[in-house]
Amino acid sequence: MTMQKVYITNIAAFLPNEPVANEDMETVLGQTCLKPSRTRKLILRSNQINFRYYAIDPQTGATTHNNAQLTAEAVRQFSRQGRDINTIELLSCGTTLPDQLIPNHALMVHGELGIPPCEAVATAGVCLSGTMALKYGYMAIRSGLNHNAVATGSENASSIMRGRNFDDEIKFSAAERENPGDIAFEKDFLRWMLSDGAGAVWMSPQPADGKNSLRIDWIYQKSYASELETCMYAGGDKQADGSLSGWREYLPHDWLRHSIFSVKQDVKLLNKKIIEYTVTKPLMELVARGMVKPRAVDWFLPHYSSGYFRQRVYDGMRAAGCDIPQEKWFTNLASKGNTGSASIYIIMEELFNSPRLKKGETLLLYIPESGRFSTAFMEMTVV
Repeated sequence: MTMQKVYITNIAAFLPNEPVANEDMETVLGQTCLKPSRTRKLILRSNQINFRYYAIDPQTGATTHNNAQLTAEAVRQFSRQGRDINTIELLSCGTTLPDQLIPNHALMVHGELGIPPCEAVATAGVCLSGTMALKYGYMAIRSGLNHNAVATGSENASSIMRGRNFDDEIKFSAAERENPGDIAFEKDFLRWMLSDGAGAVWMSPQPADGKNSLRIDWIYQKSYASELETCMYAGGDKQADGSLSGWREYLPHDWLRHSIFSVKQDVKLLNKKIIEYTVTKPLMELVARGMVKPRAVDWFLPHYSSGYFRQRVYDGMRAAGCDIPQEKWFTNLASKGNTGSASIYIIMEELFNSPRLKKGETLLLYIPESGRFSTAFMEMTVV
């Protein structure tokens, strides 16, 4: 069977409301027990994010969009780009935390869009859920099963990062804490790291007429879960031996006591292993196989969670024999925030819809995931 080439012809993004500056974050998200965070300024100095977006009305505190609505708004941008979204054959949606356990996220997005019946697929994970959604659409077109596909990545992190969500937990366990009124670092850390947004790509077996498209050359993903324990998690609790106990192992009244549904991160494990397992190990393989040729890369689009990791990513690349000078890097973390599975879409959208890309240029994209350490790289060519 002849395999079709796959092109990204349109990229869209949606960021809710107005950008939120560092000094306004706690006003919008709310304090925990009316007490300022002790770690906010430290974390913001480290992550080097200056602005981000929240699906929260800053005046009233009301939610303006849920996750499915954010995703649908990104897809609707295609209509402004001359695409008829009623012709979508495959809708492939990735997110970290959907609005509900059941139905799946893609079905809720399809319902929100109100477009005709189509195939709808949801991919699970953290940052890689958006990349897996893209790969599903890529494979569907490459195999000839579909003539077009829309893939999305989206996050509504603010819905679980609001200060009020931690008030009862703090009151419940105040007697057990060294600093009553503070939430644990592994949770407070993420409040100042994550934000909201959605992105989408339109894929076809032919490039667009009269404007740039991105030909997808390959998509590489690898899990190292068999070698490392869980690092970032929600809906469970990490045990002393490194194993994870899921929410169904606890009685409902223990969900609050153990913060079962909070998003947590093992920051020590993250710092120790994220570069080795999401940068150096996979890039050594890709360079050895001839898939990545550092000198041939014109643009490197990295999704890293914090500016703290930028130099460490570069050091890890050089250790793998993949020295791509930072002058070739493109990221918008400082201005758009860390939007998890949506980040790589939002990075791509800004560059793709600018006049900077030239025919024949090669893009290398990097997407890590610390859930249980997995990674993805993608190569694309401007046509």
